[in-house]
Amino acid sequence: MPLTADGPLAVVASYDIGALGSKDGPRVLYDWVKPGMASLLLPWLAILALLALTPNRRAAAWLIWLPLGCLIAINKAAQPLLPSETDFLADAITALGAGLGAVWLLSNYLRRQYRFITFLCVLLALAGFSVLAFVSQQTLSLSPETFEVAIALAVSVMTTAVALGFCGLICRGRYRPFGLYVWLLLLLAVIWLVIAAPFFLIQMIAQGGDFVDWSDFFLPVLAAAAVNFAVLLPFLILSSASPFFRERLKALLHVKPEPPPVPPPLAPSVPPPLPDAALKA
Repeated sequence: MPLTADGPLAVVASYDIGALGSKDGPRVLYDWVKPGMASLLLPWLAILALLALTPNRRAAAWLIWLPLGCLIAINKAAQPLLPSETDFLADAITALGAGLGAVWLLSNYLRRQYRFITFLCVLLALAGFSVLAFVSQQTLSLSPETFEVAIALAVSVMTTAVALGFCGLICRGRYRPFGLYVWLLLLLAVIWLVIAAPFFLIQMIAQGGDFVDWSDFFLPVLAAAAVNFAVLLPFLILSSASPFFRERLKALLHVKPEPPPVPPPLAPSVPPPLPDAALKA
């Protein structure tokens, strides 16, 4: 059960005994109290530790709290509007946001000479800090929902790292924020579809080739890609607005540095006119 949940909790023991009787036991009500806040603060303390690194010892680095705070606020505001079955996904969104914040702050250390090595460094940092943030919100008891969120988080981490890597190849010549946004959205949708396609095909084979509604495949996958992009968008906007984080993102994408502006050519100097020979005479 997530550490962020509290309130009345109903526990029902269930076992299918066939026609012998009801498979559900009596409901037991328990008032679940939210545990201490120390573990919940662990990922944010890690972000504070990253801000203490030498490259981040400047006021502009503290702007990383803007996208993090934006994600937390949207998460809290959207929970009453969404079905209760999707509440557990809030932990995955928060964890992915914490991982992205760490990547933005560690970009000076993650950037390597070769793109593939940079991709691996980004993947490891994003996965490590996302897992740290996710585990800090869970109790020791593992539930099926916990495994579902862990799988969704793992796929989101992989798709985000791969999409950033491909965007670096596409935008390596010049940094264009709007083009970067569009390419990231398209790449996230394609990568999510590629990952989900084998599982959908296995389901079709298991059903014996019966009619399958394709909307059951495309709509959830595209919705997951849209949520993935929505988590990434505040950090992209920060990189567009802040020169400090713009250079960080350009370093991760291996964007070629822009050449310095060429000064305008100097006007040729005109030699002074020779004195008139008549005046000399």
